[in-house]
Amino acid sequence: MRALLIGDVVGQEGCAHVRRVLPGLRKLYMPDVVIANGENAAEGNGLLPASAQHLRDSGVDIITSGNHILRRREIYDLLEEGDYVLRPANLHPSAPGRGVLVYDGLRFRVAVVNLLGAAFLEPVDNPFDCVDRLLEQLDCKFIIVDFHAEATAEKLSLGFYLDGRVSLVVGTHTHVQTADERILPGGTGYITDLGMCGCFNSVLGVRPELAIRRMRTHLPTRFENASGGQCLSGLVADFDDATGKAVRLERINVF
Repeated sequence: MRALLIGDVVGQEGCAHVRRVLPGLRKLYMPDVVIANGENAAEGNGLLPASAQHLRDSGVDIITSGNHILRRREIYDLLEEGDYVLRPANLHPSAPGRGVLVYDGLRFRVAVVNLLGAAFLEPVDNPFDCVDRLLEQLDCKFIIVDFHAEATAEKLSLGFYLDGRVSLVVGTHTHVQTADERILPGGTGYITDLGMCGCFNSVLGVRPELAIRRMRTHLPTRFENASGGQCLSGLVADFDDATGKAVRLERINVF
């Protein structure tokens, strides 16, 4: 089984870049499932039904998210439908939607789990305890976890915690692709952050001058997405069909 995973998609230009390059990537790699983090796919942040549908029409099978997913109330109905958009499983139980989805790719069934980190973000249920409960309920050979978290140590800790219990743990949220892809001792694939699909010459997708103003002055600054020079960052992961364990990981960056 092969999965293609795309880092945080940023704004309309990020969505447009997915549409430009994903068909070629699907033809080149022939993935069984394509997963993209879409929590910044709307202009500003969050996810709107139109941006979710754009990604779906471009070839994304499942959209994961993170701490911004509930900022746009327009997405709540789509979250409740639970067909292809996930919110972190460890949000408060009253949050709309769900944090786990079993995708039937005809040849394979793949469980996708979305979690939010507890370090340096808003209070959430402990992601380690939450994923334990979820795994007790899942009967699926292939399990992929999108851990949307700030702290590198928290991501690595969850990776090792789940080693041998899931197929792959990928980090999202920081918008900077890390070069530490590896297969852990128990056979779980891991990378600290997939990166983003957005403007490469930017500060995490934001116009540099606006980010600099905020950093220099600490005054409120309305961020705007940068334009031009889009790059799609992500990972291609291969898994053993018999065991569900990772056998090969390849980072990708497509300008």
